Amino acid sequence: MGTTEATLRMENMEVKDEWQDEDFPRYDPSTFQGGGVSSSHRKRRTLIAPEMNLSLDQSEGSLLSDDFLDTPDDLDINVDDIDTPDETDSLEFITNGNDLEWEDDTPVASAKANPADGSGEVGADGNPNNGRLWRTVIIGEQEHRIDMQVIRPYLRVITHGGYYGEGLNAIIVFSACYLPDSSCPDYHYIMENLFLYVVSSLEMLVAEDYLIIYMNGATPRSRMPGISWLKKCYQMIDRRLRKNLKSLVIAHPTWFIRTVLAISRPFISVKFMNKIQYVHSLDELAEIVPMEHVHVPECVVQFDEERIKARRER
Repeated sequence: MGTTEATLRMENMEVKDEWQDEDFPRYDPSTFQGGGVSSSHRKRRTLIAPEMNLSLDQSEGSLLSDDFLDTPDDLDINVDDIDTPDETDSLEFITNGNDLEWEDDTPVASAKANPADGSGEVGADGNPNNGRLWRTVIIGEQEHRIDMQVIRPYLRVITHGGYYGEGLNAIIVFSACYLPDSSCPDYHYIMENLFLYVVSSLEMLVAEDYLIIYMNGATPRSRMPGISWLKKCYQMIDRRLRKNLKSLVIAHPTWFIRTVLAISRPFISVKFMNKIQYVHSLDELAEIVPMEHVHVPECVVQFDEERIKARRER
């Protein structure tokens, strides 16, 4: 309270004399000379506070009266002049053109409106309060936002499998068995965000030449990506990535994946089609690619063992 207005206004203090002895002075003929007090009895001065009204009303003399609440002009604060953060401000971590930010609002930019997450929670502003994690990426000089929460169960669909040959020739593993089932809710929304994640991951993982291993084994038909999804991936891949791709190795191909590739010929270049190879077992794959750092899903390993066992029985 402004140090209580200079310690309750020192100018109102009274100065009175007080005896320093422990007891009040008593009459003593030996010490009483000339009607005065002996010099041995020293006196000190003390400050006596003025009377104050400690009530909480604003009457005269109260602590809440205008006399005590006055503040200097230079301490006046205008709240309207204080800068406060805007509602749309967010904390961003920028690394290699990719931003991460927490946001409780619905996405703007290129992503579609959030699908209902089933919580039904609504914020004070009337918008859904999902508390999702968003990643902002740059693909083809265009900014996109990825809903990282909705694709969290499917992030293993693309992994880095080490390097081959000399230099930084990356091995990229695409495991189709980790794709979402087409019967799951919000399937198209998930695939749209997963598509952006795959394309942006390629740009981050690839430095020079690279090859892609497409793990097709043990993938049910309901998890197979559609032709439109593959076409969109191909068209949005940067020209540098298309040129630096040396091989697309498809492990355990089925008639369905062969049919999809055959239908895709009109929008896929001949050079790209010539880079496609088929291998029918993991042993055959190991003859082409070093497998030390390649993550092979357990279901693919079991699928490969069953096929080898069935082949031997025949």
